[in-house]
Amino acid sequence: MRIVFVSRATLFSNPGGDTIQVSQTAQHLEALGVEVDIKLTNEAIEYYKYDLIHFFNIIRPADILHHTKKTGKPYVVSTIFVDYSAFERENTTGVRNALSRVLSADLLEYFKVLARSVWNKERIGSKYYLFRGHRASVKKVISNAEMLLPNSESEYNRLKNHFGVEAPYRVVPNGIDQAIFANAKMPRNEINKVLCVARIEPLKNQLNLIKAVKNTNFLLRIVGRASVNHQQYFEECKSVAGANVEFIDYIPYRDLLRFYNEAKVHVLPSWFETTGLSSLEAAASGCNIVITDKGDTREYFGEFAYYCDPASPESILNAITLASNQPVNPGFADYVINHYTWEIAAGKTRNAYNHVLSKR
Repeated sequence: MRIVFVSRATLFSNPGGDTIQVSQTAQHLEALGVEVDIKLTNEAIEYYKYDLIHFFNIIRPADILHHTKKTGKPYVVSTIFVDYSAFERENTTGVRNALSRVLSADLLEYFKVLARSVWNKERIGSKYYLFRGHRASVKKVISNAEMLLPNSESEYNRLKNHFGVEAPYRVVPNGIDQAIFANAKMPRNEINKVLCVARIEPLKNQLNLIKAVKNTNFLLRIVGRASVNHQQYFEECKSVAGANVEFIDYIPYRDLLRFYNEAKVHVLPSWFETTGLSSLEAAASGCNIVITDKGDTREYFGEFAYYCDPASPESILNAITLASNQPVNPGFADYVINHYTWEIAAGKTRNAYNHVLSKR
């Protein structure tokens, strides 16, 4: 079986959670005997070489339609369906904020794609998208897909309810690399050490996290590189931070364990998360977890995590304080390792491929 993964043009130049999902899924599928090539959406693809196309990020339907128009190959989609409407209303200014308050989420997304094509030179490869818009394009992608592969039941239900379209689907949860992160050092005795591993950008909400711990006894490490479009946000974070906040640039994936092992609490107070990959890694490494209550996080973390409202520094601080004062639950790490690994994700993905191809 030979598969091609197709994802956004900036997958590696501006890495995020989807970069890890794409790379790790491909690596572990290869271990199961599935041949996988990774292509960016702006690359030419020799479709005839592949049995099936696997797209990522349904909120970029123009990228998907650009390729599906050229080939009759069956395709599946890892939807990674996010909802940033609350973020747009609460954290943008000027024209963008005004538009977020009067336009639907789909129309706002359409204008963001147009803006990226102008400012970032991201080519819009689908005339259908240009003339029919974002909502119609996503519905077309869903309707023509052989199968959707959301990260959770919650994600699929949000997608179905938002677009009013159902499709065959199988949940393929995100995971951790067990060989790297299933090596926890417990117990954590230094309760004031807090960690946040994430790309630095408004969506990840490091600014409110910094405000939450300012003038407290917590020592916060923020590990990650500023998003290419948000250097000004990074500068604001640094200007607000006190002496108890340390910024650490991008760390290679395999070197993150040391930072997880040195923290009692990992915090991801994002405006929205389908999963929160760094939270999974931190949990498997033995941290207590504070995570946003926006998105699909409760399906992953249940009662193990401490939830916060990303709009409220007070809520973030209260959750951190509670998590830091509670003992680490070794059952949490075991739960993650037993349910959320890239081996498990790859197995479920291969089963989905087999099901799709068996019908053709």
